[in-house]
Amino acid sequence: MKLTFYGQFVAGEDQEAIKPLIRRYSACGVGSVLDYSVEEDLTTEEAEKKELDSCTSAFEKETGKQREKRYSVHRKFGDRRDGVISARTYFYADEAKCDRHMDTFLRCIEASGGSSEDGFSAIKLTALGRPQFLLQFSEVLVKWRRFFHQLAAEQGKVGLAALETKLEVEKLQEALAKLGVATKAESQHWFTGEKLGVSGTVDLLDWNSLIDSRTEISKLLLTPNIKTGQLEPLLSHFTEEEERQMKRMLQRMDVLAKKAVETGVRLMVDAEQTYFQPAISRLTLEMQRKFNQERASVFNTYQCYLKDAYDTVTVDVELSRREAWHFGAKLVRGAYMEQERSRAAEVGYEDPINPTYQATSEMYHRCLDYILEEIRHSRKANVMVASHNKDTVKFTLRRMADLGIHPSENKIYFGQLLGMCDQITFPLGQAGYPVYKYVPYGPVNEVLPYLSRRAQENQGFMARAKEEQDLLWMELKRRLFAGTLLSTPALS
Repeated sequence: MKLTFYGQFVAGEDQEAIKPLIRRYSACGVGSVLDYSVEEDLTTEEAEKKELDSCTSAFEKETGKQREKRYSVHRKFGDRRDGVISARTYFYADEAKCDRHMDTFLRCIEASGGSSEDGFSAIKLTALGRPQFLLQFSEVLVKWRRFFHQLAAEQGKVGLAALETKLEVEKLQEALAKLGVATKAESQHWFTGEKLGVSGTVDLLDWNSLIDSRTEISKLLLTPNIKTGQLEPLLSHFTEEEERQMKRMLQRMDVLAKKAVETGVRLMVDAEQTYFQPAISRLTLEMQRKFNQERASVFNTYQCYLKDAYDTVTVDVELSRREAWHFGAKLVRGAYMEQERSRAAEVGYEDPINPTYQATSEMYHRCLDYILEEIRHSRKANVMVASHNKDTVKFTLRRMADLGIHPSENKIYFGQLLGMCDQITFPLGQAGYPVYKYVPYGPVNEVLPYLSRRAQENQGFMARAKEEQDLLWMELKRRLFAGTLLSTPALS
């Protein structure tokens, strides 16, 4: 395995073993995103049981009440590895295991800081706590946004971009009173003060900020159910133990972010399934608010195969503008398409994925262009273009030139997986562009579950390998005829 598949896609067994590769890459102008890729080798039945246990709250077990279909656990999709080929998966066992994951991530951050300058380290939030909270918080955030758009529709504002949708405060107060959420007198103080309602309107960011002060306005925890017309609580009741578990998850995130800042490493929070993602994004935003004051130390990941990717990116960029912190994003196309589509069809909710690969590429370039424009205007945004698509890389290089963003500013990074697309990575590094390899590492036997799913990419990988082989053969012939066999080509 070390001489073949493992050797191709994994850097080594531990922090010491990977150092030679990292040094070689660094000499070629290529940085590293360290990713400890150990997974528990569970059977499907074991994975399903763990998921059902860890995603069901005590309240649900006692009452039999369920969350919305999309944010409830379903046995058929309990094994989150199914149909996912390029992302490692964590299943919750207990709090001690989450602490071990945190310790592993801390060592990974230390290794990244000790092996290269301006390195990255990747983490997954499902490794740091009980996934029940991610499901519940995601449902809260989505219901809250849906309520905003329902109120916007009543004011005749349909089809506008997320940031262009603004509710008139007076009409909003009347609507809340009419729905029975709050009287006009009760809601009066919600939309006053420096931040809210000064312009006479409330946009989605203002609306989201009301969740932050939910302890003061408990009635806002009720939203109308569109189907039944009844008011329903946004948040379920947590037991004392669940409260403690949720706080521990937030504490682990805080410890990791502090360590990253101390060691000069950028912390990259990976994207996950759409039923977890609203909560993951929101919690990552909270870390960015706290730790991205001086520079972009925490990066959020945006999956551009999602229909709402552009709205999410623009709203988050606007929040960073208003609060004057450094925005950090990694853009990917997405890793969960087959599973997401199948789950949406089976469970019965709208498919969240763009209909075609072309539509996803257009979404990717649209999101990327928005961030590039922000970099040009403020120089406080940062983006990693995590893509093996050469057209996307060319698009980025062209737009950087158009906007006058020089590679040495270190605002735009490129990323590819270890063992893939070297014909993109190394010319970029040699030409002075900040480029990184996503570097998985870990003991052979413990990385096998991750590698076995990577093997499913073989067909696509072999097609890319054939292209790389043809390019290498063309370059070899060119050098032989030119008598420059030992020289290194510049990026054309």
